[in-house]
Amino acid sequence: MEHFVQEINPQVETMAPDKLLGFQAQVSKIPGIVQLTFGEPGFGVSDSIKDEAIKAIKADRSHYAESQGETELRQVALDYFNKRYHLNYPSVDNVIVTLGVTEAINVIFQTLLTPGDGLLVPEPAYGSYFASLTLAHGQRVTIDTSANAFKLTPAMVEETLAQADCPVKAILMNYPNNPTGVTYTEAELRDLAEVFKKHKLWVISDEIYSELTYSGDHVSLAAILPDQTIMVNGLSKSHAMTGYRVGFLLGEEDIIAEMQKVHGALTFATPTFIQDAARVALQSGDKVIADMRAAYQKRRDYAVKVLSELGFDIISPQGAFYIFAKIPAQYNQNGWDFALDLAENAKVALIPGEGFSDLPSAKAYVRLSYAADDQTLEEGLRRLSTYLKEQQ
Repeated sequence: MEHFVQEINPQVETMAPDKLLGFQAQVSKIPGIVQLTFGEPGFGVSDSIKDEAIKAIKADRSHYAESQGETELRQVALDYFNKRYHLNYPSVDNVIVTLGVTEAINVIFQTLLTPGDGLLVPEPAYGSYFASLTLAHGQRVTIDTSANAFKLTPAMVEETLAQADCPVKAILMNYPNNPTGVTYTEAELRDLAEVFKKHKLWVISDEIYSELTYSGDHVSLAAILPDQTIMVNGLSKSHAMTGYRVGFLLGEEDIIAEMQKVHGALTFATPTFIQDAARVALQSGDKVIADMRAAYQKRRDYAVKVLSELGFDIISPQGAFYIFAKIPAQYNQNGWDFALDLAENAKVALIPGEGFSDLPSAKAYVRLSYAADDQTLEEGLRRLSTYLKEQQ
């Protein structure tokens, strides 16, 4: 029988697999491995949120939801983010409920970018962005932040724009950042906003870790530059609801209306019973957030202390729940080889730095997630310590 052969979309065919997911799949096969890899909160979902989902299912809230999001949830989200981050969005028409931040990012890219348009990406950055950008036919314009403690500056933006070989339409900001945990003060954001405004850049502001800011208040770029900013947020990290897949897009009504066209085509709607649970999360989750943030800060302090004593070069995270650690020079390994050897011989998994950037500087790093519960974190760091001492 003749084998059927037909071309597929070359954009997909030539797209590199996600390095983070690929590495995770590889090391997950190792029996008894301790995972300090994914940003999976080491907490369960609050009973009040689970009860609301169950209640909605029993009430047959299983039919099509409003595509843009149930009006009641959009109103609650609007009130929540306006109050939390001093925003001034006037209407539920400023909000779309998405299937997590991943869908939100795809919606934004496919709405804003035409083939060949450039997107400024301060790196290292969350690896999933890169695949979404490829599917949107956009061009990745990298800004290396490693020389400035992983913080973007106006001068970096100006220099990169001057050297770009494609028309740059937008910049992607993620803070507190995955994988570095760095974030920005209001003064730093205002200085950056002046450059974004000068060059008429769309600002895609992924603030999924905003509730996990350890000192000072999180400041949203949507409060500083509302006309140009599309804010992304969600419940995965703040409420430990990763599997519920609830994200939010907020922006000016005219651009949100255009994005709704893409959202409707990609997923149509988030399930109704999930939206009911999300409403309760936003209405009653303050104590849960505060308790988790305190636990993460304690884990951060513990992990930073251990890793520093082991010789890793670390910038202490100001938010999120990751440490981007530079491997001690004496081990003379890049991040991929180090992390693979660690997984195979010590049965503890970290993510290689090159999963977050193609820049040479990223290869000297590994990312550790301290989102896991205390026992898992302590055991993983114990194994790492033993492994390093055996290498000496």
